[in-house]
Amino acid sequence: MKLTNRLLKIASLVDKNKRLADIGTDHGYIPVYLLNKGEIDFAILADINKGPLENARSEVKRNKLENKVDLRLGSGIEVLKKGEVDEVIIAGMGGILIGELLEANKEVAHSVEKLILQPMQAQEELRSYLLNNGYEIIDECLEKEDFRLYEIIVAKYTGNNTSVEDEIYYEVGKKLIENKDELLVEFIENKIKKYNNIIEKLGDKELDAVVAKRNLAKMKIEKLKNLI
Repeated sequence: MKLTNRLLKIASLVDKNKRLADIGTDHGYIPVYLLNKGEIDFAILADINKGPLENARSEVKRNKLENKVDLRLGSGIEVLKKGEVDEVIIAGMGGILIGELLEANKEVAHSVEKLILQPMQAQEELRSYLLNNGYEIIDECLEKEDFRLYEIIVAKYTGNNTSVEDEIYYEVGKKLIENKDELLVEFIENKIKKYNNIIEKLGDKELDAVVAKRNLAKMKIEKLKNLI
């Protein structure tokens, strides 16, 4: 079994000898990979849909790991009880949905040592949710796969809200800048390109709504350039 770059990067963020929950596990590739390597001893594989969970069950059986996993059908981290796992992966979902899943079982979300989150979209909204709801973003990284850049956020609940001096840091995580992520420049340049495309599509119309959108896009571009 060969993991994709995205899944390998997520797996690399799991600490050794921790009890892991993989939410929205699909085929269960990450926990199976980590169990086979001896990096972890136990994992809960959960999915809201029966089909993907059965795929994971097949993968577990194929690797003879039945005694090291627990497969659970259900929504998000609602399938977990406090103290069952140390670290939780929620990957491949929208950022808003990830925030909703954390909100749905605060007891677990607040008690685990680490949350490894990989939002497919609405990354800005997820960062905002985390920082304004008592979570600390302890690490971030980027991974490239099939010409797409993926953002991976590692967070932990501390009970302290974190204010950002500029909302641009919801869009480009501070940890990415602090870590000087090797894909950071490309990541920011992609965002600048996106805002330039917005300006181009808006054209020269002087309607108030259009002017406001154009000015916002220009402001974002300037702030992004200053991050490089």
